[in-house]
Amino acid sequence: MRVLDLFAGCGGFSLGFEEQGFEILAAVEGFRTACETYAHNIHVGTVLEADVRNVGAADFGKTPDVLIGGPPCEAFTIARTDRRADPLDRLYHDPRGSLTLRFLQLLRETKPRAFVMENVPQILDGPLASEIRMLAARCGYPDIHFNELRAEEHGTPSRRRRVFISNLALGPRPQGKVLTVRDAIGDIVSLDVDLPNHLAMEIRGKRGKMIEQVATGESVYHYRSATGKRHGTWTRLAWDEPAPTIMGLARFVHPSEDRLLTGREHARLMGYPDDFVFHGSKNEVYNQVGESVPPPLSRAIAGEVRRGLSGS
Repeated sequence: MRVLDLFAGCGGFSLGFEEQGFEILAAVEGFRTACETYAHNIHVGTVLEADVRNVGAADFGKTPDVLIGGPPCEAFTIARTDRRADPLDRLYHDPRGSLTLRFLQLLRETKPRAFVMENVPQILDGPLASEIRMLAARCGYPDIHFNELRAEEHGTPSRRRRVFISNLALGPRPQGKVLTVRDAIGDIVSLDVDLPNHLAMEIRGKRGKMIEQVATGESVYHYRSATGKRHGTWTRLAWDEPAPTIMGLARFVHPSEDRLLTGREHARLMGYPDDFVFHGSKNEVYNQVGESVPPPLSRAIAGEVRRGLSGS
């Protein structure tokens, strides 16, 4: 079964489908280094470095059985203080939010047997759920499901709550054990371990002193979300708990060393294997990891899609 991945990023969503036996037909991603990472790690027919608004069904060669993708969440997430007050404005008038409409347009053009679109839960705020249901029906998918899943319940050692909109009910069974920071990075405490992307961020002067003084669970910096809630970044992790949500702009302090985590440690907290090598600068690696779908969660979703299509 062939998969087309839109807003593909570095390939976390595709990796889970590949591991479940799907063929990755093509991927579309607008950022060069993410495309390089994707092509290095995923067996894929074509990686198109392009704006998704400039591609169409003819660019993919074959018809996909499954369409997946995660349009940008910045228009919807409460982490952004600049999100629009009216939920429908976020979808129709924010240039980032309107990329969700492009996903749906390509859904109508390609007509796959199944689709899965990932985003933050706030994409369903107010009238947005009904609006998306109506738009999907116009694309030929009158019955859709809003599957809210937590990555930590499916083998990811960090917390992440996301909604996966699909024409199939996705109900993967949670794993019994919730993995912790220690499970993920406890064996690579030293920076001397030879692993790809395991490179320190140089922190000096005042900021270095602030890291030395921050206690477990506390943060060096704080910001307010769109709801006014206070959030932290540069937070010192606890060994025996899952990490907080890994995000592109967030950084974490090591549980027992006075340094920020490396890109590889961030990747492990998202469930990436060590042979998944990221291209680009250190900051680009952090962003690619934080903006992706955790591979263990993707694998669980892909298993549900495979079972759903096999039984249909």
